[in-house]
Amino acid sequence: MNNKYVYLFREGKASMRDLLGGKGANLCEMTNLGLPVPPGFTITTEACNEYYSNNQNPPEGLWDQVWTALADVEATTGKRFGDKVNPLLLSVRSGAKFSMPGMMDTVLNLGLNDDTVGVLAANTQNERFAWDCYRRFVQMFGDVVLEVEHSDFEEILEIAKEKQGVKFDSELSAESLKWMVSEYKKKIESKTGIPFPVDPKIQLELSVLAVFRSWNNDRANFYRTINNIPHDIGTAVNVQVMVFGNMGADSGTGVAFTRSPSSGEHALYGEYLMNAQGEDVVAGIRTPNPIATLARENLEIYKQFESICKLLESHYRDMQDIEFTIERGKLNILQTRNGKRTASASIRVAVDLFHEGLITKEEAVMRIEPEQLDHLLHRSMDTNAKYEVLAKGLPASPGAASGKIVFSADEAESLGNAGEKVILVRTETTPDDIHGILAAQGILTSRGGMTSHAAVVSRHMGKPAVCGCDALKINVAQGLIEIEGVEYHQGTMISIDGSTGRVIKGEVPMVDPQLSAEFKELLGWADEISRLRVKANADSPTEATNARNFGAVGIGLTRTEHMFMHPERIPIVQEMILAQTLEEREVALAKLLPMQEEDFYGILKAMQGLPVTIRLLDPPLHEFLPHSEELVVEITKLRVLNNDPDTLHQKEALLSKVRALSELNPMLGHRGCRLGVSYPEITVMQARAIFQAGARLVKEGYDIHPEVMIPLIIGKEEFLMMRKLVDDTAELVMREQNVRIHYQVGNMIEVPRAALLADEIGKVADFFSFGTNDLTQMTMGLSRDDAQGKFLPVYLEKKLMKTDPFIVLDREGVGKLIDMAVKLGRSANPDISLGICGEHGGEPNSVEFCHLVGLDYVSCSPFRVPIARLAAAQAAIRHKD
Repeated sequence: MNNKYVYLFREGKASMRDLLGGKGANLCEMTNLGLPVPPGFTITTEACNEYYSNNQNPPEGLWDQVWTALADVEATTGKRFGDKVNPLLLSVRSGAKFSMPGMMDTVLNLGLNDDTVGVLAANTQNERFAWDCYRRFVQMFGDVVLEVEHSDFEEILEIAKEKQGVKFDSELSAESLKWMVSEYKKKIESKTGIPFPVDPKIQLELSVLAVFRSWNNDRANFYRTINNIPHDIGTAVNVQVMVFGNMGADSGTGVAFTRSPSSGEHALYGEYLMNAQGEDVVAGIRTPNPIATLARENLEIYKQFESICKLLESHYRDMQDIEFTIERGKLNILQTRNGKRTASASIRVAVDLFHEGLITKEEAVMRIEPEQLDHLLHRSMDTNAKYEVLAKGLPASPGAASGKIVFSADEAESLGNAGEKVILVRTETTPDDIHGILAAQGILTSRGGMTSHAAVVSRHMGKPAVCGCDALKINVAQGLIEIEGVEYHQGTMISIDGSTGRVIKGEVPMVDPQLSAEFKELLGWADEISRLRVKANADSPTEATNARNFGAVGIGLTRTEHMFMHPERIPIVQEMILAQTLEEREVALAKLLPMQEEDFYGILKAMQGLPVTIRLLDPPLHEFLPHSEELVVEITKLRVLNNDPDTLHQKEALLSKVRALSELNPMLGHRGCRLGVSYPEITVMQARAIFQAGARLVKEGYDIHPEVMIPLIIGKEEFLMMRKLVDDTAELVMREQNVRIHYQVGNMIEVPRAALLADEIGKVADFFSFGTNDLTQMTMGLSRDDAQGKFLPVYLEKKLMKTDPFIVLDREGVGKLIDMAVKLGRSANPDISLGICGEHGGEPNSVEFCHLVGLDYVSCSPFRVPIARLAAAQAAIRHKD
């Protein structure tokens, strides 16, 4: 274990993120680049982890190292901590390896007390400034360190503004601020039972420990869970000399991105406030100015900042998010990090950086999180629709959403989990609202700018957000908002457009997204790099067309049972099921045949030139019949009324058939190829429909590649029986139509026995497709619907499972079966085509596994195809031979 717990900024570097956290490592790197970084030091993540392993006690020797580092900072600045002549003031900030904006705690202006505030006032000749710093420190320390409710301080602030008759904090006089400090201290002592600490060293010690504690607060734990950040890496603590943006008109603070975090446009983008501290910008307390106006206020500072932005972006070879403070005309850089951005911005930045020669194609592909692409595939407002714009705010996070107005994060979570669509409406959001932001369709705030908490978190989550909507008057107590005198109560449906900042009355029609040229270019690079092909699961020509537009190279699964579910077809399907003789069944099948033929014609035509895998009927027949409970109710009513004996007889016959077909465990029952064994005429009808559709298309000049997939095979004999039905029907249709169709016949592997006998089945099959949903259920002995709704969350919470195996493929168990089947199948048939067609095919971790075991393709829903294409390329890059 490294016993050095404290590093001065000049001692570290960017590569030390594990030890110093992202913020600390970057402060060290910028210091060594010669940038104007206020001096300071970083307490390591190891110190935090030892704090927790030692029953929340700091490691031995930590404070000695802190005081030694602080003495170095004092020597550098010429100031002394707690000095009554030239006091040194500090900031204490968290900084984990992975950016967690707003999730942990910060304390500013540390070192102030009743003595040093007077010295600060005298040294700056600005009494108001000194007391503003002091009241901010007492409030922040009381909230973060002593855990007094934030609302207690806000109440005192509102009273002070009301007493003085002002609207903004910046208008409060020195006398008002002194009164506030006194009231804050009284509130702290009444709530905690101890006086506010005046010794700066005690203030520093308590603040460091508070940052350690904040690693395990609820919002930080929640954020790490949803972003897959490990819980055991700990946070570093950065202690840095304070610089002040609230010292007057020549001081200010801001946040800027080297490119637009919304669009990726190569232009400086950000906001700042003069005579303000950093939390004023990010908390949305005042609406800031665009960074471009700084050029008019102070061109020299703007040019210096612009130059630093270019240097940092070139150095880190990525878009940067930079915090800065101007103190009396001097620029200070407080932080840089790779900027969080929308999915569309991520793609544009990656493609542009490649064309600018800063990164390679492979690096560009690796820069995009595959799940980010999902954010691009959501709908936006239909520009042709007519709607009433109620108000306009800042376009803080792109995308559009409709939902019912709610005012609390808890209400948003409750209704969202119940399936309701909601818009979370707040004056401004805080880190404690994260669970509500996640559950809501979108976010609307009356205050705050483009870099406020609501804006940053919404962009990261892919949620549309409109911020700084001044026209919005929120009355939480009465449960309503008011816009230009009109009230809209909680539960009222509204829409927001995060791309334009518009707030719109009612629910608005949406349209599918248009993908950018950069999106297509990046995925083109992904296809060049990847070995895995990506197909789609599609059951209609529309879905097939969507899949093709998203880059699918075929259809890996067409579920024919979905075609049977159309309302006009259900009576015919039921007629087939209720048939007492083969002849009666064939009459019903003859009615279904032309319908199925048209289904297959449309899909094969849409995918012309590409393979289409059509799975024969899979579910048990009772799924096409009414539930017995419903029938019992209907029959009871008919018997009571006694006025429709024919219908009564039909319902009774139907109930009898439903009961005859019911199974104790239908997932393992009479379904899949077992239906074809019992009722070969069903298989023949489906095969005839496929090949008659194919024959028509061949005659029309289309290049088609049908692949017939037999479900639920458990052995070679079953497959051969079903294949013979398909082959015989294909040959018959081709002779009748005088055409030749190139086709394949393969099977799903969803039963463990089929995986174990893959070498035998592989001798007679053209392809295998692993049905990972059912294979997971049968391998793990889990019923997905029961497990996910009942005990699986408990297993995940108790860490008996790392992930939900129905979302992320279980590599250790199910994966071992797949790996075995791949090797067995290829040993018997080197030319066999192998893929998967469960929803795992669109999940990045599972796609990586498919690459590793040597599958030829994955198949997923159409809107997951871009995600799978990118994940396949990243797997190829990570695991180069």
